[in-house]
Amino acid sequence: MASRFSGALQLTDLDDFITPSQECIKPVKIEKTKTKTGAKIKIGEDGYFDVSSGREQKLQKVEITLADCLACSGCITSAESVLVTKQSQEELLRVFSEKKYTDNKGVSRDVGLIVVSLSPQPTLSLAARYKLIPEEATHKLAGYFKSLGADLVLDMTIAEDLALLEAQQEFLQRYQNQQTDPSSKQLPMLASSCPGWVCYAEKTHGNFILPYISTSKSPQQVMGSLVKQYLSRCRELTAGEIYHVTFMPCYDKKLEASREDFYNEMLSCHDVDCVITAIELEQMLDVSSKDLSDVPGAELDWPWESLGEAPPALRRHIGSGSGGYADHVFLYAAEQLFGETNAQLVYKNLRNPDFREVTLEKDGQEVLRFAIANGFRNIQNLVQKLKRGKSPYHYVEVMACPSGCLNGGAQVRPLTGESGRELVAQLEAMYSQLPLASPADSKLVPKLYADWLDGRDSDKAKAMLHTTYHAVEKSDIALNIKW
Repeated sequence: MASRFSGALQLTDLDDFITPSQECIKPVKIEKTKTKTGAKIKIGEDGYFDVSSGREQKLQKVEITLADCLACSGCITSAESVLVTKQSQEELLRVFSEKKYTDNKGVSRDVGLIVVSLSPQPTLSLAARYKLIPEEATHKLAGYFKSLGADLVLDMTIAEDLALLEAQQEFLQRYQNQQTDPSSKQLPMLASSCPGWVCYAEKTHGNFILPYISTSKSPQQVMGSLVKQYLSRCRELTAGEIYHVTFMPCYDKKLEASREDFYNEMLSCHDVDCVITAIELEQMLDVSSKDLSDVPGAELDWPWESLGEAPPALRRHIGSGSGGYADHVFLYAAEQLFGETNAQLVYKNLRNPDFREVTLEKDGQEVLRFAIANGFRNIQNLVQKLKRGKSPYHYVEVMACPSGCLNGGAQVRPLTGESGRELVAQLEAMYSQLPLASPADSKLVPKLYADWLDGRDSDKAKAMLHTTYHAVEKSDIALNIKW
């Protein structure tokens, strides 16, 4: 099967810097022919025509379902038809209005508690859009969601802390396993918090690349487990009685929330029921003729009273605006493996600012080499190095979007006269000024490990905080797509 692309495809900067304003790629199906010259396509006013045989044959446009998306965010950002119904603004508003929803198995359920979890990146996106400081934007968002009917609006720092700590521990184990068996596919460990990258890996590189990807869940899915498994117990509710919404910077988070891996058959529910993005929330405000700055604010909720007092809302972690995975794992590994308690994080840009690396030397020898690879061009280069056995890295923080999550495909678009780069720079500056969270110093996380997970190394901790991946054969993709 060959592919051709419509005139909706727009070329932007050739350095792989993707802005949310890019148009969708709409492919059309062309069956393979016995000739070696390929197919010839004519673009008419009312469609696409194959003219290879000397006569015009109209082609049918492709319809792509959410599960079929190759996770570049391009096809998701421009067409509502590719989004699953349960991930829409309309469904969210219906649940708020009726406190009832229909799960992916077609079962109608009554909702006892609506919980909204806020991620920092889209919160900053809305802060920039409405000229608010981050703390104001957080309170305004809490007030807005509560005005719609949310019972609890939560900060996700606890989930981010758990995700980082699990990634640190997983890297340490992989490094030690690699020393025991150098032929094993333990390193480089590749970050797994970006569902766009994970989906691309599963569908494009399959079993070759999957062993390298970290099994630690993303903060969104850790939060999902925390809300459905722990909060439900605290509130004496079943997991199915809680409707969990996450506020995210990326449409691919809808893909992640919809994965079968995050559906609990025993509890008959997903960990995350609905994902709403920054741009969708902006649209919801526009439809109701509201400006976020005019919405009455409210405090974030803290339903974890047994874990201690609430810390400051909306915090950041050291490192990149995607969560700082490379920095945290690097510093932890430097201390645990080589006794370096003051390792320096000095990144060096390689071919472009979205591919940079940091190294640790011990006694004149390089002992650790980490990298951050953002954007599909850099991801493809990384994968090719792995396939050739030329990758020098122990760990790579991989994100599908150039500049990472602050430039997610569902962040608010730049205003007229503002470039995408300028907006991302603004968000990065805002992120760097947030209060700093330190997972290692958290007094709350150890209590969660003890009270909820039966210890850090327990089977329950592994089940709640880790996941698996699945290679998808290309033939399977072709069968799933609705041509």
